[in-house]
Amino acid sequence: MFGHQVFIVLRPERYGCPRCEDRPTTTQTLDWYTPRSRLTKAFEQEVLLTLINSTVEDVSRKQGLGTDAIEGVLKRYVAEQVDWSRFTQLPIIGVDEIALKKGHRDFVTVVSARLADGQLTILAILADRTKATVKAFFKSIPKRLRATVELVCSDLYAGFLGAAKAVFGRRVAVCADRFHVAKRYRDGVESLRKKEMRRLKGELSKTEYESLKNVHWILRKSDADLSADERRIHRRVFEFSPKLHQAHALSEALTAIYEAPLTKGQGKRRLRAWIRRVTKRGLSCFNRFIKTLTTHLEIIANDFISRQTSGFVEGLNNKIKVLKRRGYGFTNRKRLFQRVYLDLHGYALFG
Repeated sequence: MFGHQVFIVLRPERYGCPRCEDRPTTTQTLDWYTPRSRLTKAFEQEVLLTLINSTVEDVSRKQGLGTDAIEGVLKRYVAEQVDWSRFTQLPIIGVDEIALKKGHRDFVTVVSARLADGQLTILAILADRTKATVKAFFKSIPKRLRATVELVCSDLYAGFLGAAKAVFGRRVAVCADRFHVAKRYRDGVESLRKKEMRRLKGELSKTEYESLKNVHWILRKSDADLSADERRIHRRVFEFSPKLHQAHALSEALTAIYEAPLTKGQGKRRLRAWIRRVTKRGLSCFNRFIKTLTTHLEIIANDFISRQTSGFVEGLNNKIKVLKRRGYGFTNRKRLFQRVYLDLHGYALFG
């Protein structure tokens, strides 16, 4: 209180029943503290408020508490798994993966939801990313909530897509996030750029080659965002590499298709026409993406219906990564779920 530790010493009243055979006793309890806890409920909520976007160690130092006490408070107030009674509907579900330890490939699946009011919430952190695990979780969603699902946003990982189709069927649209798709076709342009720059380094003079400095960043910008100097470098590199010019133009054309106000049918026709243009030009840098586009055309084209992305999933993944770095890693999925939930909803619950 006011920056000082305060200890409340009290002796609860004890009562005995004079009419009962064994004369049982009971101890008075009050609603402002939990029996056997060293902390008042108000102070416990203050501890949780301090823990938002922080670490147990930091809160331990600030509040003068042991780490076990703080983790005990977290366990009492924040559940280790989702409470389905909180929801009346789950219109949009997002699925993505994240590694608990960098470089160890110990992937877990993060399942989240965007509610009707736009609020983001976490539903689960699953043990792995297999189709069977994700499918089992989708089936564990109560039927009343499963009936309200309208869209599942995911990347193009087959396990996630297969699980969503198996549980929700055709009634629910499964949408491949456009930013994952965009990364794939832009990776094709990037691979061609590296190849062409290696060629130009051997063919151009040192002065000419240095004039193309930072071209890898410039090619990632839209034409409208380029400065005068960047436009000049743009033109110069395209003069030296017509093939790169064609690939960049086709990449921009595909982005324009995504941004156009099209129906799903119109979008699919435009995407097929784009594939024919690439094939006609003979650009092999898009071969891998075209294979993906052909295989998942229906799912990718669903973007034209909903115009939804898994940007909220990526945002949550970034929050989890920051949480992991701040806490020097998490190996307990249940504890990680509690901390993510607290970071997302703590101010509303305890603020």
